[in-house]
Amino acid sequence: MTDIQTAPQTGSTADVATGVAQYLTPVVHELVALAVNGKQAHWHVRGANFIAVHELLDTVVAHAQDWSDTAAERVVALGLPIDGRLATVADKSGAANPKLGFLPYDEAIADVVAQIDLATKRVNDAIEGLAELDPASQDVAIEIRRGLDKDRWFLTSHVAVK
Repeated sequence: MTDIQTAPQTGSTADVATGVAQYLTPVVHELVALAVNGKQAHWHVRGANFIAVHELLDTVVAHAQDWSDTAAERVVALGLPIDGRLATVADKSGAANPKLGFLPYDEAIADVVAQIDLATKRVNDAIEGLAELDPASQDVAIEIRRGLDKDRWFLTSHVAVK
């Protein structure tokens, strides 16, 4: 029988793993909040642009779920656990509780864009903090940032005047 360590062999140190977790955990929290609250908006959006916004919100939710998984798995791959439970997310996220009930499409978009902006702030903090600490983890944050920018653009284009 071979002696296999259960801890991931990444070439990373415990200090690097701890630093990565420090920067990516808030990203996970904001992305989980975005997914949950984005789904709330998806169910309750109303108005002339209903179908387009309804379907786009599903895409935003799917992206947020994928990105939170990617960020969480990066921390776990470095050997540390991550707490993405809803109670923790509700406590740690800066996301406001979304409005309850049906919303005109422009208000639903504004709520989701505000959450994207909050997640983007956390991602920007991670990009800056991970630059010298762990470039591979910084790359994860940069990829998430690109996607958040695109989702924000798609949403805001529905309410843009010009």
